[in-house]
Amino acid sequence: MKHSLKPDQWVELYGDYLFSYTRNRISHKLDAEELVQDTFLAAYKAKDGFKGNASEKTWLTSILKRKIIDYYRKNSSKKTYSFTEMDSFFNQEGNKVGVWVDSKTPQNWGKSIDQLIENQELGQTLEHCLDKLPEKLYQPFKMKTLDDVDSKEICKILNISTSNLWVMLHRARLNLRDCLETNWYHKTTER
Repeated sequence: MKHSLKPDQWVELYGDYLFSYTRNRISHKLDAEELVQDTFLAAYKAKDGFKGNASEKTWLTSILKRKIIDYYRKNSSKKTYSFTEMDSFFNQEGNKVGVWVDSKTPQNWGKSIDQLIENQELGQTLEHCLDKLPEKLYQPFKMKTLDDVDSKEICKILNISTSNLWVMLHRARLNLRDCLETNWYHKTTER
């Protein structure tokens, strides 16, 4: 079955879907909106090359995927990141160098995983914490953890080394844990 294009209906038919797809991969709303607009523009310019083998939605999504990869490449840098951002989690002096700072020690949440998953408040807090991650940490964390992209592919897309990826993922996890403990765990234990 050959599919046809209806560019005048794209925004109405696929705008929300493409925006949602993008927001699940890009943390900044304005960047996500711009990527969807760029997708529609690129698709309109390439409409004569559409062969009709895929549906409009599939074709637009494939264009959007390339736009997202380009976004990651553009916003990544070849810089390496220092460990100074993690210094607040670990002792820096005395005989406890490298040991967790007491106030940052991971807490025992005391609930089963099933109870935590069912907790809607945790989901909302996690979303809030993900939104608070710096873009340079959000991108690789999202790609690795939520999109299940291979580490080598992430390194290629972001133009970073594997050790740099590991550091970025570690920092993202530290930030998420700290945010969850501050904004969710401590609030639930106070009840």
